[in-house]
Parts: sequence; C-alpha cells; structure tokens
Amino acid sequence: PFCHSNLSFQCKGRAFHPHQLYVNCCSSTSLSPPPPRRTQSLHGPSPVTTFGPKACMLHNPNTIMHIQDPASQRLTWNKPPKSVLVIKKIRDAGLLQPFKELCTFLTEVKSMIVYVERKVLEDPAIAGDDAFRTTMNKFCTFRDDLDDISNYVDFIICLGGDGTLLYASSLFQESVPPVMAFHLGSLGFLTPFNFDTYQSQLNQVIEGNVSIVLRSRLRVRVQKDSREKRAKVEENGVILTNGDGEGMHKAAQYQVLNEVVVDRGPSSYLSNVDLFLDGHLITTVQGDGVIVSTPTGSTAYAVAAGASMIHPNVPAIMITPICPHSLSFRPIVVPAGVELKVMLSSEARNTAWVSFDGRKRQEICHGDSITITTSCFPVPSICFRDPVTDWFESLAQCLHWNVRKKQHHLTSEEEEF
Repeated sequence: PFCHSNLSFQCKGRAFHPHQLYVNCCSSTSLSPPPPRRTQSLHGPSPVTTFGPKACMLHNPNTIMHIQDPASQRLTWNKPPKSVLVIKKIRDAGLLQPFKELCTFLTEVKSMIVYVERKVLEDPAIAGDDAFRTTMNKFCTFRDDLDDISNYVDFIICLGGDGTLLYASSLFQESVPPVMAFHLGSLGFLTPFNFDTYQSQLNQVIEGNVSIVLRSRLRVRVQKDSREKRAKVEENGVILTNGDGEGMHKAAQYQVLNEVVVDRGPSSYLSNVDLFLDGHLITTVQGDGVIVSTPTGSTAYAVAAGASMIHPNVPAIMITPICPHSLSFRPIVVPAGVELKVMLSSEARNTAWVSFDGRKRQEICHGDSITITTSCFPVPSICFRDPVTDWFESLAQCLHWNVRKKQHHLTSEEEEF
C-alpha cells in the first residue's frame, strides 16, 4: 500500500511488494548489477530450515521474514515523476528565499506540477512578492483539513527541521510518496540534505536510483467509551465507527512516525495505565507515563527517557516508561507485528492524556483504549548516501553520540611508571 501509482521499490532487479513492509523479495540470483557496498542479505527462518535431524519449522508463509540488506534499498520510478509537494515550515522568514528559489526551479526548469499548502501562500512576504507571482500562479494549492492529495503527488520535498517531516507524514494516512528532506531547521536528524546543492541532488532523485530508508509508522486507534460525552477529536483524526448495534462507539485513527505518548497531564497524581500485548496484560505503568515509539522515534523522546537508539530498518516497537515509580522498569523492544493496548487502570486516581508525534493531544478516561500496532504504510525517506551512513552521521552530528576528548597515547618514558 505504500507504493505510489508510478513508484516501485526494487531490490536486485525484483519488485518490492507493497504489502510486505519488512519482507525482502531478493533471491540469491541477481538480475541486475549488485549494490555498490554489500551483496548479501540476512535471511530469517524459511520453510526449508531444519533444526537437527528431525525438527523443522511449520510451513506458514505469513510468518516468514527476509530482512533486507539496507545497502540494497534503492528507489526507482515506473514513470518519470511529474508532480511534487513542497512542505515549508510556517512563519520562518529564513525559508522564504530557499522556498521561492526551489519552486521556481521546479516549475520553470523541471516543468513539474508543484503542490503547496494554501496557508503557506497566505504569508504576506510571499503573497506580496510581485516578482514571484508568475510562478505562484502555477501552483496547485490545498488545505490539509479538507483536501486529499494522496493520488496526485509523486514525491515530497520538505524545507525545515524534523518537525516538517513529521507533518508531511501526517498528511498521508495511507500510501506515502518518497520524501526528500532538506536541513533548514534546528536539529535535522531526519533531514540529511543540504540546500546549497539542491539542483544536482534533485536531478539525481528525479532520475531515480537513489537509496531510501523505509521508516515504519504506528497505526493508532483511540476508542472512546460511548457512556460518557466526549469532546470532538482535535485536528484531522480519521473518525470511524466500530460497527456495534447503536453505532455510538467512535474511534479516531492516526498514522504516527515517531511516538505515542501517554502521560499524566496536569494531574499531580502518578500516571496509572495498564499495558496489554496481544490481549494479555503485561504490566501496569506507574509514573509520569509511557512512550510507545517506532525505531525512527527511538532517537526522539524515547532516548531522552533512557531508551536505546534503534536503526529505522529494525522491525520493532519500543516501550519506554517516563520516570517510572520502579527501579526495575527498563525500556523494552517488542516485535513489530504485535498489538499493544493502553488503558487507564481501574485504580487510577485521575485521567491520562495522549499525544501523537506531539500533536492531537486529548484526554483518556476510564473505559477508553489506545490500540497500537505497526502500520502497513511506512515513510520512504530518501537518503543522502545510504541508510546506515546517514544514520550514524546523524548520531554524531546532531546528537553528538559518544563524543569525548580523546585520550593521549603514552610515551615510552611514561609507560615505565
């Protein structure tokens, strides 16, 4: 489902099936030149695997996983891309010139259809620029709360920081076009491209054959108890009906790139929520709250709360407590295929609050539930070099991971003491 109409992912000449988020269709026979770095992929259990002289795995194709080598994740186009969505950080004067320069290049030089949010063009600094008006008149505009552009955009360009990429992800509740993110914000962990050489980098993306990293998202469903009157869900949550007789149970569904945060909100009491995994109660969280994050979100709120950092290619969900009232409550990593459910504990003294990538914050009361699992619709993020190199460079440059003053070597005289 994440493959766009004129987009496919290829691995050694084979098409990447859209419904298989973590399944690699590579075989040992290469139909095209091998990737530049490594040619081997890691393979999980298969139906022909045996364990000793008599044991083998029960044949079940749904449980078989082939883990793709990150170096072989390449993007190609079935047809040349013709339309692009440009996401610009709102109310940032420093982005006005890059935005105008980029849009002029896309429309005048590359003859592409450019989609821009209407609220971006309402900025007086843009609307009042007569020299830019000719280019601006060629734009296709939309409103994020009214218009669905999922079937019209071939790829996305983000100008800003990491929050711009998170916002771009929220615009697409299903299939997400490839995202090219330029670092024009404060942190830039998810934005590997520099704007100085944007023309050559854009040409390379449009021509295809660039590396991508599939950033998994969480599919979140918030079920409200119909026995109490609830306020309308904020912003653009997808409203669903659970199909019961009265049709009173309403749910909001979201696609989350970083994390789901359940916390105690303004209450002075400890957060007290029950955590279920595939229907089984695994623990009760008592503290300031809990973070359920993707590998991409592991380097956001989760790492600040003491969790490990996980590469985006790892199929997993992280569960990290926030200031737990237990010294033994450590962060854990669970398989991507499980279903988590968070509910307010019956002993809870107050309600809890939940937010999704820092947005759509709402109150959770007794009887409400939050169901979380890995989404079938990842975000294909275009790499500057490759998924591994980009990630470690972001750790070093943005988070200063393991940066310290180097230890001097000892001279022969010093070694004697």
